[in-house]
Amino acid sequence: MTDETASAAHRQAVELSNGDGEVFGPLKGYHHETYAFSLPEGNPLCARYKRGKLRAPRLGVFWYDRRCFASEDRLLTALQGRISRIPDTVEVAENIFLQGFVEGAPPSVGALPGRPLIARQERQLMQLFQELVTVKASELDGVPRTCEPARPCADSDDSTAFLQRMIDFTEDHVYRDGLDEYGEIFDRLGVRGVSLEALRAPVRPFTARPFTLVHGDLHRRNFIVDTMGDLWTIDWELAMIGDPLYELATHLHLMRYSRRDAQRIGGLWARAVESMLPGSARGWERDLPHLLAYKRTQSVFTDVIRTARALGAGTDPHWTGLPAAAWKVRRALVAARRPLRLREVPNLPQVMAVYTDWLRARGG
Repeated sequence: MTDETASAAHRQAVELSNGDGEVFGPLKGYHHETYAFSLPEGNPLCARYKRGKLRAPRLGVFWYDRRCFASEDRLLTALQGRISRIPDTVEVAENIFLQGFVEGAPPSVGALPGRPLIARQERQLMQLFQELVTVKASELDGVPRTCEPARPCADSDDSTAFLQRMIDFTEDHVYRDGLDEYGEIFDRLGVRGVSLEALRAPVRPFTARPFTLVHGDLHRRNFIVDTMGDLWTIDWELAMIGDPLYELATHLHLMRYSRRDAQRIGGLWARAVESMLPGSARGWERDLPHLLAYKRTQSVFTDVIRTARALGAGTDPHWTGLPAAAWKVRRALVAARRPLRLREVPNLPQVMAVYTDWLRARGG
């Protein structure tokens, strides 16, 4: 988002608050610029929320994930009454939406990575999985799409083709689009596009599963535990129509559960979705490892570029952030070593040296 656009979003937030209270923001977020403020009397959201939030899409952001819907707000509007514990939305002016601000915090903030949700929240997560598989593409025809006409978000229950479309996006819009600027980093880390090609054809075609709504980004920071201890789901900008098993693979990958907890969550997911949509977990145990291999590989391509962009390439790079950023990249490389076919993973000083040289070559 440009400064000019950000200022416009801030002015809208001030206007919607009637100037009666402080406007907080921009809140942390990659795809959107978000402002929160106390709701003035008479606002339709006042019955359930103390504050509202205005989310304006950032312009020109680098998309690391394929998405399906053009407007998160319109999607949330369509999902009201279908998905429990998601922010209410109200269109306050043409194409300007206000969301209810859920008071609370992400679950287990400060806990060790991989810690599972508590029992109550886990049950509500399973409820979310159940509700997601009941939403079909035809029921969201009124929500504008961003998918290419020749490659729609959902045109069948072909789970193999769905994965291939995801791989195509990572290869074309992350790896190849970034080669001119970040190719040197990829090369020195041993990361090649051929790794994605190896994932494109599973040993056996995937089992066909009926396509449903997929949130696509269910990690700890996209959950909010409210003051009553209930689990809310926010940030729906990466939602799509596709293979429901992709939802489980993404969640397991991002939550970094222990192997034991991952197996347990997988079994709970399978029983939950099958109870609502028979066939939605068909073949999941056989196909899940291949989807997880894709998610680990996708994270490497994403983290390599995201780290470079975060460190900056101008005259004053963020040198103090280099060790932590390099550690994150190396962690992703270790996790994806097998699907990337890496003979060895560079150590932390080597990863830091790759980024150091890249930064210095660009004037740092």
